[in-house]
Amino acid sequence: MKQSLQIKLGHSLTMTPQLQQAIRLLQLSSMELEAEIQEALDSNPLLEVDEDVGRDSDAPPADERAAVEAESGAEAPAKEERELQSNENIPDDLPVDSGWDDVFEAPAGPMLGGADEDQREFEHGSGSQSLQEHLVWQIEMSNLSPRDRDIASAIIDSIDDEGYLSVALEELLEGFDEDEGIELDEIEAVLCVVQHCDPPGVAARDLRESILLQLEQYDADTPRLQEGKRLIGDFMALLAARDFKQIMRRMQLSEEVLMEVISLVQSVNPRPGNAITESPSEYIVPEVLVTKVKGKWKVELNPECAPKIRVNPYYSGMIKRADNSADNTYLKSNLQEARWFIKSLKSRSETLLKVSKCIVEYQRAFFEYGEEAMKALVLADVAEEVGMHESTISRVTTKKYMHTPRGIFELKYFFSSHVGTVGGGECSSTAIRALLKKLIIAEEPKKPLSDNKLANLLGDQGINVARRTVAKYREAMSIPPSNERKRLG
Repeated sequence: MKQSLQIKLGHSLTMTPQLQQAIRLLQLSSMELEAEIQEALDSNPLLEVDEDVGRDSDAPPADERAAVEAESGAEAPAKEERELQSNENIPDDLPVDSGWDDVFEAPAGPMLGGADEDQREFEHGSGSQSLQEHLVWQIEMSNLSPRDRDIASAIIDSIDDEGYLSVALEELLEGFDEDEGIELDEIEAVLCVVQHCDPPGVAARDLRESILLQLEQYDADTPRLQEGKRLIGDFMALLAARDFKQIMRRMQLSEEVLMEVISLVQSVNPRPGNAITESPSEYIVPEVLVTKVKGKWKVELNPECAPKIRVNPYYSGMIKRADNSADNTYLKSNLQEARWFIKSLKSRSETLLKVSKCIVEYQRAFFEYGEEAMKALVLADVAEEVGMHESTISRVTTKKYMHTPRGIFELKYFFSSHVGTVGGGECSSTAIRALLKKLIIAEEPKKPLSDNKLANLLGDQGINVARRTVAKYREAMSIPPSNERKRLG
């Protein structure tokens, strides 16, 4: 085959690095955006924190001041002059036992943070003690023998985060060497010691044992304590089935007394391990603020989340147009990156504000009357209204939160599917869930509404839903079925 060269013309779509950066910034949450901005500040010398944000409006902008300084022949801004003057006070020699902070002031914190590492660890709970560590500390303070401590250590390692023993005692016995001569009775005895540690109810093998362990630590004169122990010890299955009539007959209790006993049982913690092992707090910073001013809904971006960065006017003024030296090329490259980064941030803010305004306008009834007035809304509706692609709307509404008079909601919350009504209209799934919750709250405690009855009640209001759809919405709201909602009084 003879080789030859050919020239062909064609068109192809390619995502530029700038477009990729804009798309990536668009889908970041406020906390992730803060980290991204801080990384850009650390890597690009031509980016700096805009300290003039919130200054007096009569003062000239920073770029204008830099231009005036450049025209007057100033070689460095006032900030760098102060730094140079402070360097003149640096002593030649420092005492051997002196520290840097003894001579110089500590630098300012991050742009949007400012808390030191210890403070951040305290706030996020990274230094909290685990349940196993808490139990080991108590065992080490006890008078157990080394042999019993080894058994206690094996038991503690088998306790899950909720505080329950996750393996059988026979399995723990198999984990020891036969040469040690440990028997099942010894493990049960040490288990009893661990079960009397803090928190109450820990190391139980099931819910029944955990509740009994916690009731054992109540004062002996606690009202209805003996009835509570008997209820859990002998009639746990009937209580789980909510067969209150059978319980009252077999325990010979009146309805009022049984309610007091059940109230005592409900005062214990079904997950004792959670009292020690707590999940770290997740902070939400709303990027959009919605308020009602003079009867109109006002939508604006949270100024606390607004990026406070700019191009450093001093370093950008050092760039020479016709100079191709390495330093000048480096400054040019970073200047272009800084401008694109700031432009991408501005585009992100504009898109977020535009989409938020469209959502508030569409869901005005929700802000006025609540969840029951929520309208059905999909991404395509907003995309068509603002003239963007659905993928862009999906990115801008992910992990973004809106602060409203009714609470803080993720932007995704305002989107929902719809169900047809008798009149040919549409009802959003969010409104249906709100109606279901309202009906269940108002139901009679002794005769809760079944899924079929709930579907019929919604049908009476003109909303056509099947029983399985009601069950799906009910399970999504973590509401138990009717047989588990039955209660006294």
